This record gives sequence, C-alpha cells and structure tokens, in this order.
Amino acid sequence: MPPSRPSTDIDLQTARTSPLHHVWSECVGAGRANEGLRADWQRQLSQAVERIGFRYIRFHGLFHDDMFVHRATYGSGFGPDATLAEPVHTFGYVDSLFDALLEMGIKPFVELGFMPSGLATQHRTVFWWGAHCSPPRDMSGWVSLVEATVRHWIERYGIDEVRTWRFEIWNEPNLTPHFWTGTRSEYFELYEHTARALKAIDGALMVGGPSTSVFVPDDRYAGETEDRTVEAATARAADPDTLDWRPVWIRELLDYCAERDLPVDFVSTHLYPTDFAFAADDELVPITRHADATREDLLQLREVLDASEYAGAEIHISEWSSSPSSRDRIHDTVFGATYITRAYLRCAGLADSISYWTFTDIFEEGGAGIGPFHGGFGMVNERGIRKPTFHAFEMLSRLGDELVHGWEHGVVTRSSATGVMSAVLVNYPTDMAGASVAACDSYAEAARLEAKGPPLDIDLRIGGLEPGSSYELVRLDLDHGNPARAWHAMGEPINLTREQERELRREADALARESLEVSPDGVLTLSFTLPPWAVLGISRS
Repeated sequence: MPPSRPSTDIDLQTARTSPLHHVWSECVGAGRANEGLRADWQRQLSQAVERIGFRYIRFHGLFHDDMFVHRATYGSGFGPDATLAEPVHTFGYVDSLFDALLEMGIKPFVELGFMPSGLATQHRTVFWWGAHCSPPRDMSGWVSLVEATVRHWIERYGIDEVRTWRFEIWNEPNLTPHFWTGTRSEYFELYEHTARALKAIDGALMVGGPSTSVFVPDDRYAGETEDRTVEAATARAADPDTLDWRPVWIRELLDYCAERDLPVDFVSTHLYPTDFAFAADDELVPITRHADATREDLLQLREVLDASEYAGAEIHISEWSSSPSSRDRIHDTVFGATYITRAYLRCAGLADSISYWTFTDIFEEGGAGIGPFHGGFGMVNERGIRKPTFHAFEMLSRLGDELVHGWEHGVVTRSSATGVMSAVLVNYPTDMAGASVAACDSYAEAARLEAKGPPLDIDLRIGGLEPGSSYELVRLDLDHGNPARAWHAMGEPINLTREQERELRREADALARESLEVSPDGVLTLSFTLPPWAVLGISRS
C-alpha cells in the first residue's frame, strides 16, 4: 500500500492568528512621469489599482525637462558657466498626471529627481530619454524648485492629502555616473538641503532615502564614488551566497543625519537578488543569489535601522523584482510569477512596502521593447496583455489581513472585517535547491526550467467555515495563463496581427478554475496535486 499523503487540519475559528501586511500592494513602480501621460498607461494602471489594490506608485523623471516644471532663463552666457536668472515653475503636465492618479485611487510615492537641465552641473545624460543626473549647479535653485512644487501640491490637493505621501530624495545615487555624477558627500548634501526644505514647509511631510541599488558583497561603494577595481573578486566568486552582502550607503546616511539632526522618516533601497560586478576586463558579470536573499537583506536592514538613531523609521523597498534587467525574459513567465509570490509571502512582515518594478512594459529607459514579450519589467506588456505576474498579484491581493497558517508552500488567511478565509499556495520546485530564477536572454532559455519538479501534494482540511458556502480555486501554471509560451509557439512574431493579439489575450487569462463547496459541518477539504511552478489562489466565490 502506498504511503498516505500528509494532511493539515486548520480551524478558522480557533486558530491563533497574526497580522498579515500586504507588502506587495502598498506600492508599485513605473518608468518615468511623462509615460504616465499616455492614455494606455493610465488604462493599465487603473486596471491594476482596481484588481490588485495598489496604494502608491513611484516613477522617475518628475523634474525631467519633458515635464516642463523648471523653465530656466539665462542672465548671461550658456552652459555650465552661465548665469541663471529667476526660473519659472509650471505644473501643467504634473497636474494632469497627479490628478489622474488620485482620481483612480492611487497616491504618488514621490521620487524627487532627476535634475532639470537648467540646474544641471553636467549635461551627460542616461536613458533613451536623456535624464540629467548631476548635482545642482545652484543648491538654492534646487531647493526653490522643491519648495515651489510641494507648496503647489499642498495648495492643489490639501495638506492632509500631501502628508500621506512619501518624498524620496533621488534614485540610486551610488551608481556613478549612471544615476548621479557627483560624490557620496554631494548626495548627502542634497539630502540635507531637501529634507530641511520639506520639513520647513510642514513638519509632518515624510522624507527619506537614499534609494540606493542592490546590496553588494565588497567595498565598491565604500568611498566617495564607485571603485570598480574591487569588484573582480566578486565577479569570479564560485558561490555568491558565501559572500558578505551589505547595504549601500544606509549606515553612512543614518550616521550623517544623526550628526546633523536631520529627519529620516523612512529608509529606502532596492533589493534585486541579482547583482552585476565588473570583472578585471571590465566585463559586466551577472551574479544571482539564492531565493531567500531578499528576506536575508531585509532582516539585516532592520538590524541596521534598529541600531541607529532612527529605529522607528519605515522601510520601503522602492524597487524590487527577480532581476534589474528590463530585457530579462523571466519577467514574462510563470517562473518569475512563482518566484515573486514565494518571496512576497516570506517577506510580508519585514518592510512597509516592497514595490514591484514595474506594473507595465510601457517603459522606455532603453527605448521601447522589441516584440510583445521582450523581458520587460511589467506585469502587463505594452498592449496590456496580462503576464503571469499580474495574476499572481491578484491572488495575493485577495488574501485576508490575518495569517491563520503559513508554511513553506503558502498561507491560509482570514479577513478581520468579514471572517472570510482565503489562501495562496505555491509550488516553487524543490529541484531549484533554493536557487533564484536567473535572468534569461530568450524564452527558450527560460523554458529549461520546465524540467524542474516535482509536483506538490496538497491535503488541507479547513474548518470553521460557513456551511454550504462556495470557494473558487484559481490556478496559474505552465499550461494556464502563460502567454509568453504561446507567443513562442507562434514563432515569436515581433509585430502581431490583431488575431494573434486576441489569441494571446485569451491565453493570458485562461487560468484553471474550480469551485468547491464547504461541507455541512463547515469544513473545506482540499486534496490535489499542484504542478511545478503553479500558483493557486483560493477565495470566496
């Protein structure tokens, strides 16, 4: 006789619960402010807010020239040596975007950057759209820009609304010269002046940073600017998980602020489980850490914060995904969706937000993507076709706010308001041996993960439910809700016909669905086998 399958009995009424923070829906990322003026971008975000419940959105480029906020005129000369006359600040484009966000029920997580060209000390830019990443040529001009912008928002939206926003100073200033052409000290100076200006307007405004990039296992950021000569050993490491991964500029900023009595209402950083290091020949080498790297980093970050003068500060991971590449095909796949679901469930209590980067493939840092599934960050593609990650987020959003039972393969929850049960189960294959999903250049390369297993036997008896009530089981797996695989089977056409697009939309939303009824004694019995890479959501019908 074969061995019996292990079963777990849960009683919703008598089980001890703990709070479950929906860290996945607090904030989501987008590319840049100007992209948010597009009608299709706004339609896609509105759907994400309605179906997933995102509360905040963060994006770059608020002060970029294409938003026309800072209109500079010159008293004499031109370029770095020009004399800057009194600028004009206009907010028409910003108002259009922020009005749309608030009307659809989502708030801005304000990233203050990049530098308007009229204030830039250098005119080297990054991205296809030409972001200026330098310190200000005139700090008073920068402060005036920030003050005028925030005072305008208070006048337009009211102080009570603006107090609920977060103000993050810059983006990844440790990445020199890509996101910041200055030094660490110059960034800290920018933080100081900006934070003081915000608090002078209203002491309840929430300010933080340093919004640095991923943890690193070496001293490349120990000095004023990145030192690539120390990265070669990291690039050659046989096992990256044996290295000492550390946050970037967090301790240093906290110490700097404590010495000067500066506010830090929240700490922000980015925790991609993939790092890039420069080898001795200046080749950029990707390094993928294990599947629980994000959890380990968050635990370390909390220790750093608790040991500082700012132990009560919030923690916001203002960018996060399986990798920081906007051309990583894993982002299009079920593999990526399973990875992020597992990680979110294991990190739910460790941060105030973990912002998925990004909600849409309308994202132009390197220009528009080539083809409908090009590895973009989004949980929907440029045409709004839902990727597996969208469905995973929707399942997570249906969870309650009380954790009833949690284990390696998922959670059972309850709503404190209604008492209704919901659950998410996930089969992140044990064949992965704790490894993350590594970045892939093609769908064919990513598809090698299909061989990972085994299936997962699930046997749950959940009692304390309303007799006769119905619950829906919705399953995402390799054969359900996997449009990138269907596109691959089409031959990966770069430009879709309308019929091909309709077919991919059908594939994207064709999840496996089943309804179960609670027994007369209030028990829901779940006994099935979950395929490798599957994510299953259970919610009241």
